[in-house]
Amino acid sequence: MARQLFGTDGIRGVAGQYPLDRKTVYATGAALGKLASRLGPAPEVIVGIDTRESGPWIAGHVAGGLVQAGARPRFAGLITTPGIAYLTRMNSFVAGVVISASHNPYQDNGIKIFGHSGYKLPDEREADLESEIFALIQGGIEPVEAPLTEDQGLDERYLEFLCSTFPHRLEGLKIVVDCANGAATRLGPALFARLGARVETVDCAPDGRNINLNCGALHVDRLREAVPALGADLGVALDGDADRAILVSRTGNVVDGDGVLLIAARHLAAKGELPGSHGKPTVVATVMSNLGLERALGRHGIAMLRTAVGDKYVLEEMLRQGAVLGGEQSGHVIFHKYATTGDGLLTTLRVLEVMLETGTGLDELTEDLERFPQRLVNINVRAKRPFEEIPEVREAMRAAGQAFGESGRILVRFSGTELLARVMVEGTDPRMVDLHAERIAAAIEGAIGTARQSSATH
Repeated sequence: MARQLFGTDGIRGVAGQYPLDRKTVYATGAALGKLASRLGPAPEVIVGIDTRESGPWIAGHVAGGLVQAGARPRFAGLITTPGIAYLTRMNSFVAGVVISASHNPYQDNGIKIFGHSGYKLPDEREADLESEIFALIQGGIEPVEAPLTEDQGLDERYLEFLCSTFPHRLEGLKIVVDCANGAATRLGPALFARLGARVETVDCAPDGRNINLNCGALHVDRLREAVPALGADLGVALDGDADRAILVSRTGNVVDGDGVLLIAARHLAAKGELPGSHGKPTVVATVMSNLGLERALGRHGIAMLRTAVGDKYVLEEMLRQGAVLGGEQSGHVIFHKYATTGDGLLTTLRVLEVMLETGTGLDELTEDLERFPQRLVNINVRAKRPFEEIPEVREAMRAAGQAFGESGRILVRFSGTELLARVMVEGTDPRMVDLHAERIAAAIEGAIGTARQSSATH
């Protein structure tokens, strides 16, 4: 049976509306508590939030459901998604819950759930949880909000862990941190300052409604201006829950997840620390990663495997292949030696480690990454109707595929977390890339679209 609540990154929607209405949120906590209670009496579940104004009441209703089912919620307060993943697996918590919609605007929120292993729940476990949630709702469950008192010190344990992974000091370096007015507002600046860097911040003043607002990993223009203007060595833009990072060099150049994968893969391979399938060093990326990354890695004898979009799918393939490095162009990068999910702060530390050990800046570390022209278009849609059932879209995709042959790629998909269609066209000729991206996007917009949300060229 198809899942109705869980997308590619937990449950997500507009706060206060289904599936983030109070009854469904409460039922989610109760269902999780019921499943957790099978593991023993009074199991503990850690809960954390980002800075959205809806976070406290959603956390309170999840906690109310947990209590109703006999579980004990522990509230970490404002903390990143990877922070909850780390604390869940390193402590006695049977599960971890993050109240966040990641890079989405403040009106949205979400519920992400980790098992005790620190991994996001597999699809089959989410399906079991959904069945229990619906059963509780049909049984007439009434939502109750539990009071939450922040457990001081949980976020400090995570900060100490991050510091422990870094074998150097950052004295003499200046770093600009854009926390997207989100979950890393305290932790991000504190981490780099504790390691000795001079830290400047932008967008670290959350008000409940400005999370991701023209800032953070999706909007790096302000950071690109700030880094060279302040004479900084590095800039990092996180998203709302800090599981992704986009970096900026001292000259203002942007280094996305593809660039990070190249930097880290080469460094690990040189040290003999990049295992893979069939004895060949391997990196796992997604269908969105630029063909230029695949070719750059190939020149260094490193294989690249592609998965569907979503860091959980990257991680699943990493586990199958025995790989230690994988990620997405969007900035989710998984260093499996240290973490079970993407972590923007950890990613930044790993890149700083390469910079210090090689004495090389970001510009030089990515100078051999020749990117193929790539056009990305997002279209708001009324419904997620299969593209092959829409003649105009099917024909536009067929024509693009025929025009490019082996010299390009076309990827058309629906977002796993929003009512969006995403079009990606990549090739050697930028004019053809733009032409076919526009034709496919226009066909989608005309058939099922409501508005063109965004368009970007890489």
